[in-house]
Amino acid sequence: MHQSDPGPGPEYAFTDSLDGLPDGVIDFHAHIDEAHHLGWIDPPSKLLPLLDEARIAVAAVMTYRDASLQDPSPARYVADAVAAHPDRFVGFARIFPGPGTHAADLLERCVLEWGMIGLKLHPVTNLQAPADPANVRITHRAAELGVPVLFHCGDEPNCTPHAIAALARLVPEATIILGHAGGYRHVDDALDVVRECPNLMIDTSAMPYPGRIADFVGAIGPERVIFGSDGPGAPPRLEVRKVLYAGLRDDALELVLRDNAKRLIEIARSAR
Repeated sequence: MHQSDPGPGPEYAFTDSLDGLPDGVIDFHAHIDEAHHLGWIDPPSKLLPLLDEARIAVAAVMTYRDASLQDPSPARYVADAVAAHPDRFVGFARIFPGPGTHAADLLERCVLEWGMIGLKLHPVTNLQAPADPANVRITHRAAELGVPVLFHCGDEPNCTPHAIAALARLVPEATIILGHAGGYRHVDDALDVVRECPNLMIDTSAMPYPGRIADFVGAIGPERVIFGSDGPGAPPRLEVRKVLYAGLRDDALELVLRDNAKRLIEIARSAR
């Protein structure tokens, strides 16, 4: 499996410059939460200066915790942050997907009442394989509501690209995003499955190989590659620089850094 990244070539010497960054960048994978028991204290006031430093206009924000009907407070936290900063944030609902139909009911509330534009599923915390019936059920509902489904996709059990692709085949009408593009050790697998499944996209967040961003764009087109930072854990300015370092054409750069996210946000809002 390919593990190294040669980069786009010596003519792209790395600097901290943001020259060439388009206006209106949208970060489609960022975090806010105050999970004291986990030691993750990342309120909006921590993320916003990092977005400013990176010249990111809008961020899609989500919690580190799963919401449920029994405890919807993580989703409410995001909804309140979006209401307080409507020009800077859009919200993803991170939801525990089972059992029963209650998770889909909570997603509907998050989208229709609280204005969320996406669903986040994290198999490390919910301990369910992506193709588990509970995930299939809530992903179907996300597709009906017009919102994308963002998965943590990396090296842990149940999070690999092939595991998530199994769900993508079961729900072909859903837009499913491989967050982190396979992480450290499964980037080649991510490239394989996005070639096969047209309803899969990748996000660039915290994937450490800038040259692989160009590989994805070359393989599936820039319309299915979307910028995310995973901030504040990963520095948003560095994550933006990583995309610039990939050496994409201006039209592709605008799609990856802004227009793809803008399209998904507009689809979600028009479906309500």
